[in-house]
Amino acid sequence: MILYPAIDLKDGQCVRVLHGDLDTATVFNASPADQAGQFVDAGFHWIHVVDLNGAVQGKAVNARAVEAILESVSIPVQLGGGIRSLADIERWIEAGVSRVILGTVAVREPQVVKEAARRWPEQIAVSVDVRKGKVAVQGWTEDSDLDAVTVAKQFEDVGVGALIITDIDRDGALMGFNVEAFGAIADAVDIPVIAAGGLASVDDIVKLRARKGVPIAGAILGRALYTGAIRPAEALKVAA
Repeated sequence: MILYPAIDLKDGQCVRVLHGDLDTATVFNASPADQAGQFVDAGFHWIHVVDLNGAVQGKAVNARAVEAILESVSIPVQLGGGIRSLADIERWIEAGVSRVILGTVAVREPQVVKEAARRWPEQIAVSVDVRKGKVAVQGWTEDSDLDAVTVAKQFEDVGVGALIITDIDRDGALMGFNVEAFGAIADAVDIPVIAAGGLASVDDIVKLRARKGVPIAGAILGRALYTGAIRPAEALKVAA
């Protein structure tokens, strides 16, 4: 299982928020590039980056911070938040992003995702952000009437590299993973699933790995990593 330490960007800084609400942001590092370097030094093999302002505004807002991260690390970076067009995707892949994450556009313009996956196979991920059973869009500020499996199944067999399933109701709250919810989606689709939202301890990673059924491909580490509730070496050991 691949572990993805998260760098959420708001106003150029590395923050954590509760349930996606930008007004709850706590700054953990004023230098996202420095934070990325710390994650590399800790032994992680990927970094998960989200432009929170961009997700709400529908365009890149923290581009300079993202570019600084890309310049400072050699491990692969996946990036989401405000990426809405093929031109946006191309720009970030050319800038060095290894995997581009599409969320709102996956719900509103699924053909864009399918075309992107055709052009850049395995370099596109679909973000499926779930609140009370329904998929949220526009930086989690709006709800759709679609469930996660319905959205995910649209992208089977088109070259999408991963599904990032976020449990908004638990995100940033250190409540523990809803293992069965993630597992049900992994069992229902053929695309590798990365779990996000609620990770509280290394025990959550153990439970995710121990679950019967289709293996969960990865997990995103957020607040628990920043607060010290999870130690990188221990997490990487149980995920290996």
